[in-house]
Formats: sequence, C-alpha cells, structure tokens
Amino acid sequence: MHLIQLFLPMYDNDGAAIPQAQFRQVRDELVERFGGLTAYSRAPASGFWQEPEGDTVKDDLVVYEVMADAIDDAWWGNYRQTLEQRFRQESIVIRAQAIRLL
Repeated sequence: MHLIQLFLPMYDNDGAAIPQAQFRQVRDELVERFGGLTAYSRAPASGFWQEPEGDTVKDDLVVYEVMADAIDDAWWGNYRQTLEQRFRQESIVIRAQAIRLL
C-alpha cells in the first residue's frame, strides 16, 4: 500500500489566489480515481525554499492524500504536469511512500 501526497499551492507564481474551484476539481478527480481522499486544507501548511539567488521563498499549501495499492508512474507524471499548468506553477510536488496499515 502507498500513501501519495500532493502539495498544492494556494497562490500562483504571480501571487494571485488559486480559485477554490481548482481545488474542488482536483478533489473530485482523485476521489473518483482512488475512492477517497484526505485533505489538509483548514490551516494551510507553509513551505519554504531557497532560490539560487539566495532569496527564501514561502508558499502556503493545501495537502491532499490518497492511498493506492500500486503507483502508476506514467499517470502520476502526466497528472503532475496537468496540475502545474492549472495552478500556474513551475513545479508541483507529489510524493509517495510505502505504508503498512495497522
């Protein structure tokens, strides 16, 4: 079993808020494909990274999680690219880890 996490930014690269409809669309797509979803959206997570020029950048994020028996790398790669276009981002992080249900 795998836990897959999507880190979705609340603002695009120009600082404009991402419409809530975008988040609902992703939620609906993931629920349809995986049968469920956990959303961490009430208090956004904060991400920080350092630009090559040395500036520290902050991003407010919503985290969506799904569970799957197997990971379809091709599907996830295409979906990540779709999300990067929709959310107007250079890169969106999607990560997966093996889990054991207790």
